[in-house]
Amino acid sequence: MNIAEKTLNYVKSITAQSISNAGSGHTGAALGASSILLALFKDHYNFDVSDTDFLNRDRFVLSAGHACGLYYTLLSLFGFDVNIQDLRELRKYGSRTPGHPEYKLTDGVEVSTGPLGQGVANAVGMAIAETMMAERFNSVGFPIMNNYTYCLAGDGDLMEGVSLEACSLAGNLNLKKLILMYDSNDVTIDGNLSLANRENVAKKFKAMGWNVIRVKKGNDFKSCSHAIARAKKSDKPVIIIFKTTIGIGTDKEGTSAIHGMALNSEQIKVFNEKLGVHESFYVPNDVRDWCMASARRGKLNHETWNQELAVYSNSNPELYKQFLQYFDRKKFEVEKLEKNVYKLEGLSTRDVNNVVLNELADKLSQVVGGTADVAPSTRAFIENGSNYSAGNRRGRNIHFGVREHAMGAICNGIALYEDYIPFCSTFLAFSNYMLPAIRMSALMKLGVMYFFTHDSILIGQDGPSHQPIEQLATLRSIIGLNVFRPCDAKELLAGYHVALSKTGPTAFCLTRQNVPYVEGTSYKDASNGAYIVKGTNKDADVVIMASGSEVPLALEVANELKSLSVSVVSVPSMNIFDKQPSAYKAKVLQNNAKLHVAIEASNDCAWYKYIGRDGLFIGVEGYQKSGKGDIVYTKAGFNAKEIARKILKQIQN
Repeated sequence: MNIAEKTLNYVKSITAQSISNAGSGHTGAALGASSILLALFKDHYNFDVSDTDFLNRDRFVLSAGHACGLYYTLLSLFGFDVNIQDLRELRKYGSRTPGHPEYKLTDGVEVSTGPLGQGVANAVGMAIAETMMAERFNSVGFPIMNNYTYCLAGDGDLMEGVSLEACSLAGNLNLKKLILMYDSNDVTIDGNLSLANRENVAKKFKAMGWNVIRVKKGNDFKSCSHAIARAKKSDKPVIIIFKTTIGIGTDKEGTSAIHGMALNSEQIKVFNEKLGVHESFYVPNDVRDWCMASARRGKLNHETWNQELAVYSNSNPELYKQFLQYFDRKKFEVEKLEKNVYKLEGLSTRDVNNVVLNELADKLSQVVGGTADVAPSTRAFIENGSNYSAGNRRGRNIHFGVREHAMGAICNGIALYEDYIPFCSTFLAFSNYMLPAIRMSALMKLGVMYFFTHDSILIGQDGPSHQPIEQLATLRSIIGLNVFRPCDAKELLAGYHVALSKTGPTAFCLTRQNVPYVEGTSYKDASNGAYIVKGTNKDADVVIMASGSEVPLALEVANELKSLSVSVVSVPSMNIFDKQPSAYKAKVLQNNAKLHVAIEASNDCAWYKYIGRDGLFIGVEGYQKSGKGDIVYTKAGFNAKEIARKILKQIQN
């Protein structure tokens, strides 16, 4: 038995033991893909365990996140900060080896994965980011940015729509340093793959502009390594189709039974005997040394890169200066724009956003992004940024096409790559398509900006399919997502202040229609999430709360209630307001008021946490009809006089 075979056997044994020790997990894919990932780590993956953030490192994404037992074993063997005790604690509460990979938790893990297909799209985003940096900073003889992006995916990944959306775009963009390793074992949880899918994956990927490499012996180390070496020479993105056996070596191999099964102690004993392994959680010295040779190679590669960078700095002093400035991100002082916002009064908030986004992009070259084929409508584009394409890697506007789900996940990959500030945009009604990616963005605390326009039933004539009602509530329910619905430019700037503070992703919900000037708004106060726009000299009888385009309406309602003392509160961001000190919240909410009212063109019941069970919520109670926006709005009950009557009636009762 040669050292490669011996190492592979120990990788399988330790992986199976860790899953068995957990009492649950995914033995099938972890064993079936073991040859693929061992070949990658040993012969191709460029990493430095002493500096896992090494800029020009290769990126690896385990899209098939359920195979993490294998991933953690390899991280441990190749010198990352994952020890045997961590492997023993797989899936245990609070361990560094959770049930699916988690960004910033386990050393070496580049991205949180688990929801199938997301990782494939993340990898596409990383590959896009690499081409942008390579085009911007590489010079003749100095390819200082030239890393590969590897992604392991299974049958389930490639059935998810998000991965195919992303792969279609990757082919169009010719991301030739992207290598998708497909663990093709023809088995899913429910049974044979043919129950749900009989397509020709090779032909599909060729049609999308990819090169295809087939490996019949996907459980053979040498065959896997040779295939990856071939893929690295490709002039297109590559999918390597490895034909493997799920759960290889177990008594359930090749069947769906092994997919999510942990071997019991007797099965582990038999399995280890087949492998010639007689120890528990043990790594022989020759196996460790063979793996660590690759870790030493990676460290040497990093040192060589540092030396080349030093020569590059002398040969390309101006380019090197720009390179350093890229990572020394200048603080974008949002508040300095406030003095000029009077020029933006009366515009739609999507148009205001276009101005602010371009100001930001002019100051920070890391800002890149695009829309789901709606740039003229959402106005989310960089005017002097040109279009990113296979022939123009300097472009900063990415045409994602009508691929909302992939757009969000690709932006996550761009954010993960290095210091980029990605944005993406579509209509608020279509934010639903992106929810899995937005949730992963929030989970990883990535600084992605989402611009959702056409934010209420005021869009009118496109009808109920395009009139957002539930979407604000849905977005606000995502933990860690900052949701801003500004009523004017000052509040929009407050959203940018939050978005650039590295606290996580931010969703901006913006109007298509122009919004009237609102007196009393404040950038500083809006940064608190909610504040009093119109107050009283005494305790208020009624507190009216609203967001976005309903703030002007709330002020109109206040003017109708001349017999009452009324305060109007703008709430551009609930989750930011909820983080404020209790004293501030009490000052804004004025709990002793007779009645609290909320006005918003949504059905978000979250308003009741502010207005109480006896409060009055003026929202959208059902899907509306197609018609002119102001008519739809009025028919839905958003009329100052009618709302004032409801308030008076409520107080009298």
